[in-house]
Amino acid sequence: MRIGIYPGSFDPITNGHLDLIERSAVLFDTLIVAVARNSQKIKPLFSVDERVEILEKVLGKYPNIIVDTFDGLTVNYALKQGAHAIVRGLRAITDFESEFVFALTNKKLAPQLETVYLMTRAEYSFISSTTVKEVASYDGCLRAMVPDLVAEKLKQKYGYAKYQGGIEGGAPEYLK
Repeated sequence: MRIGIYPGSFDPITNGHLDLIERSAVLFDTLIVAVARNSQKIKPLFSVDERVEILEKVLGKYPNIIVDTFDGLTVNYALKQGAHAIVRGLRAITDFESEFVFALTNKKLAPQLETVYLMTRAEYSFISSTTVKEVASYDGCLRAMVPDLVAEKLKQKYGYAKYQGGIEGGAPEYLK
């Protein structure tokens, strides 16, 4: 059985993440979407439990996807899970340098693990969790950036009215 690990903070999951997850799920018998508990990033907007709950709801229709959490090095977690590969996404050439270093480090630590890179689709190349949170914090339109469930959770976090889908918030009149 071929097992892949797609690690990340997923704070929150974006349509870019979802695209990579869907495409990775066909490459492996089991894909583990692993939420890092000890991310080096600043304080997350969503707790680990909230992120897991959101991921489980968004990914529930995929029978070969498991949502899990981990602490420590991704390679150690991957080896413990019996994984064959770590899946990573590339949005732009600027991602390549840091991802290249991660892949070489992981290969040194666990030579049996491969790193699989998937290029994001062009329509998602500008999306990051940071960008999504910035847009959401000003009640901006989240359509095409995140699944509707995530948009609703973001609106709740920032204290805006319930997300109705589509264009909303600060969108210009001609787009409403």
